[in-house]
Amino acid sequence: MKQFGKILKFELKGYLKNKVFLGVTIFLVAAIICVLFFPRISEGFGSDETINTDNLPVMLVHCDKTENEPVITEAFISAFADYKVVVTDESEQEIKQKIIDENAKCAFVIESLTEYIYYVNDLALYDANTDIADGILKSAYQMSAMLENGIPADDANQILNFQIEHTSVTLGKDQMQNFFYAYIMIFALYMVILIYGQMVATNVASEKSSRAMELLITSVNPTSMIFGKVVSSCLAGLIQLVSVFGTAFICYNINKSYLSDFDIVASIFSIPAHILIYMLVFFLLGFFLYAFLYGAIGSTASKLEDINTSVMPVTFLFIIAFMVDVFSLTSGSVDSALMKICSYIPFTSPVVMFTRIVMSSVSIYEIAISIVILIASVIGVGFVSAKIYRAGVLLYGAAPKLSAIIRTIKKS
Repeated sequence: MKQFGKILKFELKGYLKNKVFLGVTIFLVAAIICVLFFPRISEGFGSDETINTDNLPVMLVHCDKTENEPVITEAFISAFADYKVVVTDESEQEIKQKIIDENAKCAFVIESLTEYIYYVNDLALYDANTDIADGILKSAYQMSAMLENGIPADDANQILNFQIEHTSVTLGKDQMQNFFYAYIMIFALYMVILIYGQMVATNVASEKSSRAMELLITSVNPTSMIFGKVVSSCLAGLIQLVSVFGTAFICYNINKSYLSDFDIVASIFSIPAHILIYMLVFFLLGFFLYAFLYGAIGSTASKLEDINTSVMPVTFLFIIAFMVDVFSLTSGSVDSALMKICSYIPFTSPVVMFTRIVMSSVSIYEIAISIVILIASVIGVGFVSAKIYRAGVLLYGAAPKLSAIIRTIKKS
């Protein structure tokens, strides 16, 4: 334990003094401050400004053949608040030329309440203008039909604008609300594993290439060495994450009134306590598991140049878990047979089980089994990594095969 403490302190100090580590942390903290203070600053500069409709894209509306022209144009002006709606009586050729010349963004040539032509130069991927126009003309047509059949205008308007009341009672999990929690966990673990796992492997390989490992391994227990390196990297990662998210939490509370329109931001900072606990548990166990693997593989590399090639299988292993989870999350099938199986495989369970917890109803015993398997796997992989670390001292030259590593471990 004494050796572990010394190694942990030494390695952690090395991370905290690293200029790259400090630079990235300061940059992320500064970026978070700028982003969360931006609404307050922009409101201070633009408090006396009014919306300038001249800067809005122009939408032309041509409907001189329609009896309800005033009603339709008024509805278009109200519905398309992001456009400067201009009523025109120009010919279709002139309208098309204006769009081609970029004097107008788009145009509606309304032939009747049931037919129109929509002109646009470049149709955007998420252009919903025709859907809005369909709704406007549908309401106008229904109103016209009711008036023609003798229904008073007030009654017709009441029928068309009748509001349906409903109440949603969620007995399980609200996937819409918890969707971002799962994404935060997935991407945070993805980034930390790739960055700090690579740092562990590089640190171990640099010691080996400088022959320092040979001296260390004779005086220090290899288990203390590998555990000290992995725990220190985890602590460094947590310090960085706490610095970034702690700053974000403080800045959010300072500027809370200015961020009321950003529902996503509010939902991130109102994460329930039990979800936060599960996130920390699976995050730490997942990081430890992969960090031990990175450290063990780093000890088998003879040169620093071999690190990227050596750790590729471990990186691909986590990428597979990442892809399975993301595809299931985006498709909404978080309780598929594949996800349930992956919930108990230690290399995939840190992200998969957490996603299932926040996105569906998972029993306590399933969560407990997954955590127990993950803890046992971390301990087992940790001790195996210590053996590989000790055996790695003897493996120089070409990248060793798996069979050679196993034989060396048995002899050690």
